[in-house]
Amino acid sequence: MTQPRAILGLILAGGLARRMGGGDKTLLAVGGETILARTIARLLPQCARMLINTNGEAARFAATGLPVVADSIAGFAGPLAGILAGLDWAARHAPDCDSVLSVPGDCPFLPRDLAARLEQARARAGVPLACAASGSRRHPVIGLWPVGLREDLRHALQDEGLRKVESWGARHGVALAEWPDTPVDPFFNVNTPQDAAAADRLARNHPQA
Repeated sequence: MTQPRAILGLILAGGLARRMGGGDKTLLAVGGETILARTIARLLPQCARMLINTNGEAARFAATGLPVVADSIAGFAGPLAGILAGLDWAARHAPDCDSVLSVPGDCPFLPRDLAARLEQARARAGVPLACAASGSRRHPVIGLWPVGLREDLRHALQDEGLRKVESWGARHGVALAEWPDTPVDPFFNVNTPQDAAAADRLARNHPQA
């Protein structure tokens, strides 16, 4: 188990869940507990602080005891806006955290060494950013983001209208930390009711995943 680090864990729950027909994907049950509960349990040992980003009613997450922050960029500008909100919150409220670890709120099998391996990857590559990969797929939203780049990101979002995570990351350099995608992809994400059913089966068949 990794030890708490000077990293702020950020759960991105600000999407519209269109393919689920709306609602909160984070509150769907997988293996007998919500995806949100699974995510918190996996990130807490890896991070010094934790935060939820959402653009809906914050009260629905009150039971977690975690602070909740909305996007500062209007119009559902995507995950980069949520990441910026996390970076801004860290700068104001968690000055001991020099990086934000972002994860989407729909991944029930996140690895327990996520923060450590992302940190190792960017240190080895000598670049400021790192993101996760599994199998042949990159997962650009699952990554480490230095708080010191928040003004650059704000400029990209507000003044350039940039929305693609990979486009902004490429400007600074992104290291990859890779995981196998079998027997369970640690970055399996739940986008549809069919995905939710598949995730529940995986959780029950692979309780250590």
